[in-house]
Amino acid sequence: MPGTIPRPLASGPLASGPLASGPLVSSSLPGDPYPVRRGKVRDIYDLGDRLLMVSTDRISAFDWVLPTGIPDKGRVLTMVSAFWFEKLGVPNHLLTLELDPALFPEGTDIESLRGRSMIVRKAEVVPIECVVRGYLDGSGWREYQKDGTVCGLAIPAGLSQCAELAEPIFTPATKEESGHDINISFDVMSDRVGTELARELRSRSLDLYRRGAALARQRGLIIADTKFEWGQVDGELILIDEVLTPDSSRYWPADRYAPGAGQPSFDKQFTRDWLSATPWDKNSPPPALPDDIVLKTREKYIEAYERLTGTGFPWK
Repeated sequence: MPGTIPRPLASGPLASGPLASGPLVSSSLPGDPYPVRRGKVRDIYDLGDRLLMVSTDRISAFDWVLPTGIPDKGRVLTMVSAFWFEKLGVPNHLLTLELDPALFPEGTDIESLRGRSMIVRKAEVVPIECVVRGYLDGSGWREYQKDGTVCGLAIPAGLSQCAELAEPIFTPATKEESGHDINISFDVMSDRVGTELARELRSRSLDLYRRGAALARQRGLIIADTKFEWGQVDGELILIDEVLTPDSSRYWPADRYAPGAGQPSFDKQFTRDWLSATPWDKNSPPPALPDDIVLKTREKYIEAYERLTGTGFPWK
């Protein structure tokens, strides 16, 4: 892994609990001298010949960014991505996790960015979400119930929710700036990016999913599905953004896996379930999360990190 894992200023739990430090819901640099793009979770700063990618503690659900952040969620996403960049060993955009103060304007709160930031190579982004599904859940399950297909692909009849597929399937989607990504067929993907590149992306994405799922299974985790993002640098295809994180993937505990219903998970499904049980109509601004939901969601993200890496979370 480029660089070393950043460490917090102090070890052990915070004196008043994890909520005492508060989530980082928006990053900033003094005077914001650099161009910045803010996504649902990440703030991306243009540093000239490279990018600073900051994973905030924002959390989204049902196409809304919630008003309440999850402390250290961004650090989990960054450190899990770094773990997988190293384990998968494929060309990627990560340059370093180390934050050189010389790169930042005077007065930057470097410590608030540690553990949640990556310095990465610039790349021409391939405008496709490369989704791989190994189990039948989410939008794939809903389509299967209706049409017997997943993203237009024929799937054997009689499968139950969360059933393992005979082989992982590649189901691309559009990359939307706002709202939900839209599932598309492989033929539509080929029309957009070219047949040769589409085939290469499918092959590489399926390979990464199989390898990642096998390693996770050794750690007692099931990766039900995931999405990869790719970019090109001087004609070279590289892995970018996050990879196999609890935000881009469904993580289930293997010892509790029981097809036929939704599975307990280490991703934000816990928060989605809480929201679904409230009167919120999903069309108006969402409600704030209560402290107990924030803490339990944080615990799930951290448990995913610790199970996967076999190490304690540095900011726990």
